[in-house]
Amino acid sequence: MTLGTQRLRVLRHARFRRFLLGQTTSLLGSGMNTIATTFAVLRLPDGGVNAVGGVMAARILAVLVVLLLGGVFTDRLGARTVMLAADGLRFGSQAVLALLLLTGSARIWEVVVLAVLLGVGEGGFMPGLSALVPGLVPEEELASANALLGMARPVASIVGPGLAGVLVAVFDAGTVVAVDAVSYGVSVVALVGLPGARAQAPGPGLFGGLGRGWREFTSRTWLWVTTLHIGLFNFLLWAPFLVLGPSIAEQRLGGARAWGSVLALEGVGAIVGGALLLGRNPRRGLTWSVAASAGWAVPVAALAMGLPLTWVAGAAFFAGIGAAVCTTLAATVIQRDIPAEVRGRISAFDSLGAFALGPLGLALAGPVSGVVGAERLLGFGVLWQVTAVGVVLWVPSVRRHGATPRAEKRVAVH
Repeated sequence: MTLGTQRLRVLRHARFRRFLLGQTTSLLGSGMNTIATTFAVLRLPDGGVNAVGGVMAARILAVLVVLLLGGVFTDRLGARTVMLAADGLRFGSQAVLALLLLTGSARIWEVVVLAVLLGVGEGGFMPGLSALVPGLVPEEELASANALLGMARPVASIVGPGLAGVLVAVFDAGTVVAVDAVSYGVSVVALVGLPGARAQAPGPGLFGGLGRGWREFTSRTWLWVTTLHIGLFNFLLWAPFLVLGPSIAEQRLGGARAWGSVLALEGVGAIVGGALLLGRNPRRGLTWSVAASAGWAVPVAALAMGLPLTWVAGAAFFAGIGAAVCTTLAATVIQRDIPAEVRGRISAFDSLGAFALGPLGLALAGPVSGVVGAERLLGFGVLWQVTAVGVVLWVPSVRRHGATPRAEKRVAVH
C-alpha cells in the first residue's frame, strides 16, 4: 500500500464516501448562495446595502437560536433524522426563494423569512455532524474523516463564489439559488442512504435535556476552556480582521482583487492542512489543536505591521494550515471523548460558545477602530491570541488530555 493510498484509506467506507459527496455538494451550493442572495437583494426595488445586512443578520441569528434545540433533538431522535429534516427545510426555503426570484415577485420581507428558515435548517444540521461521523468510520480513522470533511469547506469557499459570479452574470441570481436548492437535495439523498439511529426513550423534556447537556459540557474543563478560547478569538481577532482587512486592502494592498487572493490562499492553506492530517492519528489531539490556533494571528499581525500583499497572503496560507489542524483535531477529540448519548448537545454548546460573540465583534470592529486605529485594534487581537494560546495550554486538563493511552481510554465513552 502506497503512502497516498494509506492516507486515503478512510474512503474505503462506502457510507462515509456517500456522506462526503453529499456534504461537499451542499457546501458548494452554500458557497454560491451568499453571492447570489447578496446580488438578488441589491437588485430588488426595496433592496440595498442595509437590506443585505438585515438578511445576513436574520440568517445568523436563526442559526444561533436553533443550535441548542438541534443538539437536543439530535441526541433524542438520532443525527440522521434531524439532519434530514434540516436539509429538507433548507431545500424548501431555497427552492421557494429561487421561484420568487425567477418570477420577479420577490420582496424583502419574503427573503428575510426564507433566510430565517435557512438559518433554522443550518442550526439543526450542525450538531448532527459531530454525532453522525463516528458511526461511519472506525475510531482510529476519525481524524482522517474530519480532515476530508474539513477540506470540503475551503474548496467550496474558493470554487463556490467564483462559479456563482459567472452564473449570476450569464443567467441571474435566481438560477444560482435554484442550484443551491438542488445541492441540498443531493445531501438529502446521501443521508437517506445512511443507517438511522434507534430513537432514545423519552427523556426529561426539552429543558431537562438542555440541563443535562450543560452539566456534561461544564464538567469537562478542557472542553469549556477551549470553547471559550475560540469564542474570544472570533470576537477579538477574527471579526476585526474580516471587517478591517478589506478596508486596509483597498487603501494599500490593491483593492478587492488583493483581498480576494488573501482569502483564497487562506482556503488553499486549509486544504493543505487537511491533507497533512490524512492517515494520521495524533494522540494529544487537543494540545495540537490549541497550539495550531495561534496560526490565525499571523495574517492579522502582517496587516497590523503594514506588510505588503505578498507577506499578508503568505501569512493567510499559514493560518489556513493552522485552522485545518485546529478544527479537525478539535472535532475528533469531541467525537472520541464525549458519550454518544450527549454528543449532539455538547456539539451544540461548543458551536454556540465559539460563534455567539462573532456578530458582536463584527458590529464593533468598525466603531472601535475609528477610536483606537485599525492597526492598534488588530495588534491587540494578535497579542490576545498568542497570550491566550499559552494560557490555555497551561491549564492542566488541557495540557494532560490524551497524554497517555490509558487516560484517553478512561474518558472515551461510546
